[in-house]
Amino acid sequence: MARLEPDATPQTVNNDRIGVATRFARERGLFVVLKGARTVVARPDGAVAICPTGNPGMATAGTGDVLTGMMVGLLAQGLASWEAACTATYLHGMAGDLAAASKGQAGMIASDLVEQIPYALKHVDETGQH
Repeated sequence: MARLEPDATPQTVNNDRIGVATRFARERGLFVVLKGARTVVARPDGAVAICPTGNPGMATAGTGDVLTGMMVGLLAQGLASWEAACTATYLHGMAGDLAAASKGQAGMIASDLVEQIPYALKHVDETGQH
């Protein structure tokens, strides 16, 4: 995100993650998923969501690709953009939490997260969480 925002640095983005994501979405008329400690999802009308799932073990190559694939899959199934972004982000984080619980955060890789997606879906179905 710091590369996309003029005069921004990783530190300035992290100091105002909600503000940066919201402004970027509003100014450009698009949805933003700003990954990080508590992923932020923002839409052009100013609405924002903070994802309660996920952990530092997910800060590894390929996990963003997994999240993108999950979002596109939900869009392809007919979910609206906001619902697809929020749902995919939540399930992505849940899969990461399940992977961390079974394997530990250190050394997690994207495929560990992918293996847990069906269990994240099952957990949400069983508990009614969303």
